[in-house]
Amino acid sequence: MNNLDFFKACWNNEKMATIAMIQALPSDRLVYQPHPVNRTAREIVSHLLSHMVDFKTILQFNTCDETLDFDFMDSAMAAYQMEIFWNEVTTLLNNTSIEAWENETVELLIEGKPFVTLPRSSMMWFFFFDVIHHRGQLSAYVRAMGGKNPVVYGFTADSK
Repeated sequence: MNNLDFFKACWNNEKMATIAMIQALPSDRLVYQPHPVNRTAREIVSHLLSHMVDFKTILQFNTCDETLDFDFMDSAMAAYQMEIFWNEVTTLLNNTSIEAWENETVELLIEGKPFVTLPRSSMMWFFFFDVIHHRGQLSAYVRAMGGKNPVVYGFTADSK
């Protein structure tokens, strides 16, 4: 299995867990943050949705000015938008050549300023791991927000 196929397999495995985590967040408690230095749950979900926009850009272009905010109405709409974006990225992944994946570079900008240039594959893994990381943050928030942890990698105390 090559790196692109491995990424696609990992990508497909994380879709439902990510959507389920967003759906589990009570919309009326999205302002929750465990400490003043932490992002709110709303900010984390916005960050995750922003990354979906970035994935699409990374797969289509050689420069990505990181999307820093993606507004949404509530958890249900955010989960719905996440699924749309995830499917769009999946289509782009399926149309990406191994040559483009392994040999083309993408420059990441933050607010128009150069941050890093990486092979497209490395940039995708960089953002993908960040999605998993922030989904993990939400799993630590959800109970304190009054929600229940969904099944991510196996049963939880809330799913039994």
